[in-house]
Amino acid sequence: MRVFLLQHTRELPDGTDDVKLIGVYSSEQRGRAAITALLGRPGFCEHPAGFELSPYDLDATHWADGFASAGDYAF
Repeated sequence: MRVFLLQHTRELPDGTDDVKLIGVYSSEQRGRAAITALLGRPGFCEHPAGFELSPYDLDATHWADGFASAGDYAF
């Protein structure tokens, strides 16, 4: 089964990203409807390009290879 994750990202003055998980939707159409509903809201209307709607498979391991922290690398 596939769902659709809706996130919104904006860059803060210090250069970091502020990422919000808005919701998880059963269809792309419902996710797009949520974007339309949020576009006029404070914060979102100033950053309309920050929305990202991504398909996401359920019951799947998405980080199967593990990960390394920045401190694990020698520069």
